[in-house]
Amino acid sequence: MVRVVPAAHAAPVAPAGGDAFVTPVRPEFAPDPEQSREEMEALQREVATVATFTDDIGFDPTTVSVTGDASLTGERPLVAGVDQAFLDDRAVSAVVCLRGGEVVARATAVTDLSIPYVPGLLSFREGGPILDAFAALDADPDLVVFDGSGRIHFRQAGLATHLGVVLGVPSVGVAKNLLCGRVGEDTDGRPEGWRTPVRADGRVDAPDGTVLGYAYQSRQYDSNPVINPLYVSPGHRVSAETTVDLVERLCAGYKLPEPTRLADAYADERKGEL
Repeated sequence: MVRVVPAAHAAPVAPAGGDAFVTPVRPEFAPDPEQSREEMEALQREVATVATFTDDIGFDPTTVSVTGDASLTGERPLVAGVDQAFLDDRAVSAVVCLRGGEVVARATAVTDLSIPYVPGLLSFREGGPILDAFAALDADPDLVVFDGSGRIHFRQAGLATHLGVVLGVPSVGVAKNLLCGRVGEDTDGRPEGWRTPVRADGRVDAPDGTVLGYAYQSRQYDSNPVINPLYVSPGHRVSAETTVDLVERLCAGYKLPEPTRLADAYADERKGEL
């Protein structure tokens, strides 16, 4: 059971004291929706060259949990989930932070959208609004889970990688659909806990066969054996193997990881209030 500690939603403003807890460490890579498509793609390739797809997370992955696991001792890492809802031409971005089974901070921002969705360029549509929500967050997460791709991307720089580099924070991407790459096995009807690598193919700017992430079956139901898997991949400062281990530990009986599931619910709640 996740316990929610009351936390006010917010417009994009800094916390009391004047300084935001989460600020870009590489602002030169911040997504600019005014750029041309060629400029956007060039920036993504540059982001991919500075992204780290190996473990540099600063905590023990086995201490990550969203349940009241009595076997885990010490302070748990603070894990943020990010998702959005949409209202006309505005994005309602939400960030929810959990430490173990407790929500300790959350924030939202409502931001105008200036460009439509283009496959492979999601960060340029939604990245700025998400950064607005982080600017309102009264917490400094150890790990960020994005509703979107990380390295499973044409230029190895999906939303989770792009914003992970901008913020300098360990990050992972969790997508519901496969953007690119190839899965070597049939994904239909796989049991809960099943995983298989997603490898680069000719559509990806990486050597053929590079492991970009994993297809991971997070949940399965006896009454419906064709639940689709998630496609999880490193954003920044996390390896592909650790990414899928983290996502497994963050799922709490639902298909989606608990941080992004709660962020999705919080974004919808704020949208309803608007």
